Amino acid sequence: GQLPTWLQGILLRNGPGMHTVGDTKYNHWFDGLALLHSFTFKNGEVYYRSKYLRSDAYNCNIEANRIVVSEFGTMAYPDPCKNIFTKAFSYLSHTIPAFTDNCLINIMKTGDDYYATSETNFIRKINPQTLETLEKVDYSKYIAINVTTSHPHYDSAGNILNMGTSVVDKGKTKYNLFKIPSSMPEKEKRKSCFKHMEVVCSIPSRSLLQPSYYHSFGITENYIVFIEQPFKLDIVKMATAYIRGVNWASCLAYNKEDKTWFHFVDRKTKKDVSTKFYADAMVVFHHVNAYEEDGHIIFDIIAYTDSSLYDMFYLKNLNKDFEENNKLTSIPTCRRFVVPLQYDEDAEVGSNLVTLPSTATAVKEKDGSIYCQPEIIYEGIELPRINYDYNGKKYKYVYTAEVKWSPVPTKIAKLNVQTKEMLHWEDDHCWPSEPIFVPSPDAKEEDDGVVLTCVVTSDPKEAPFLLILDAKTFKELGRATVNIDMHLDLHGIFIPEKDLTTETE
Repeated sequence: GQLPTWLQGILLRNGPGMHTVGDTKYNHWFDGLALLHSFTFKNGEVYYRSKYLRSDAYNCNIEANRIVVSEFGTMAYPDPCKNIFTKAFSYLSHTIPAFTDNCLINIMKTGDDYYATSETNFIRKINPQTLETLEKVDYSKYIAINVTTSHPHYDSAGNILNMGTSVVDKGKTKYNLFKIPSSMPEKEKRKSCFKHMEVVCSIPSRSLLQPSYYHSFGITENYIVFIEQPFKLDIVKMATAYIRGVNWASCLAYNKEDKTWFHFVDRKTKKDVSTKFYADAMVVFHHVNAYEEDGHIIFDIIAYTDSSLYDMFYLKNLNKDFEENNKLTSIPTCRRFVVPLQYDEDAEVGSNLVTLPSTATAVKEKDGSIYCQPEIIYEGIELPRINYDYNGKKYKYVYTAEVKWSPVPTKIAKLNVQTKEMLHWEDDHCWPSEPIFVPSPDAKEEDDGVVLTCVVTSDPKEAPFLLILDAKTFKELGRATVNIDMHLDLHGIFIPEKDLTTETE
């Protein structure tokens, strides 16, 4: 096929790449050592490269020729040959775990720099052109956070907004929204922007020792949308996991009898809206988008009714019969919640306070709290991406992977959230990755541009490829085949040529 002439830049992707070191194996697919890969678009041609992130975790493991750094689903233990004193000491030193810097989930832009990120307090700077690993940054040196999301938001000035949990800091456990400035004042140009990180506001956790797990959050023009779900991390269990010989993932528990609480933080006053909004128990990894309309906040998420997704990716389940044997017990569903921030205080108990046309409801309870039920937009989709120019605004389109009953995507789709119409791309034996929308330079409409996705094939005779689709029609424009063993990845970004600083290699 042919590439549009305007498509110039780098598609950068991140995900788990190495699952065996020496004679040792990781237990979980999400534990694998990070593998970065990139597709560079230049004058109608595509160049591919890949490189392992040279994290401290990678270097220690490779040097020892075995897994010595613990990951979320795999607890590593000291060399059994070491003497008893060394052993006892390392048990003690693991009580408050030192997290890994195996940043394998996403890529984040900070000013002119790019960082590989995961859900710990560490990020690793990378060179997007050479994929070389540069310095390590520890968020906890600048603000009180222990874990963080790898799905930050960017405001109109390019500042990063992200959320992290601060565990039992000064006797409190809280969710902190923090900001990393995109640029520095002229006189401080040489200093790191991380020195100017600040906590914008905090939401106290409902439980001191069992904060909610979260993978992303939402943002509108005036509010931060945070979901405190009954999928929780048990801090006491986590602190004793090493001694008990279990992994950290076993310290996550989902309570389906519990409620899911919604928090809306006013970005100007930095205060949480005082009305208590809640929904039924659910597990959410990805927010799609959120916006405000006529006194309501509307937010779209991908939600599950249980936490089975994580369990399916244990490597013992990823065998040759994976597609047949692994069935999700809960289909990921795109749900729209419509939450009335402004409503009639005298409304009757039991009345629906939503005044917009939607099947979503928000019902007033006796105690003044508001019980929200969603409109179901579509079932069986994951890894949602939008045209980021419409982030926090009313929008139409989401580009997504279709999954149905298996956690591995078989199709790429474009969903119109207003009409619920769907366009698909699929091919035999193809497993596409998260689709990324790239707007055309002279875009007039929300879907003027292309969609990029990396496709691996389950047919050993077929090579993996990068797929380029016209975002409007969803017709294939072209594919760039790569004759190597390409991995399924997680997330990534497109960097337009103008955002790449020319560095001499």
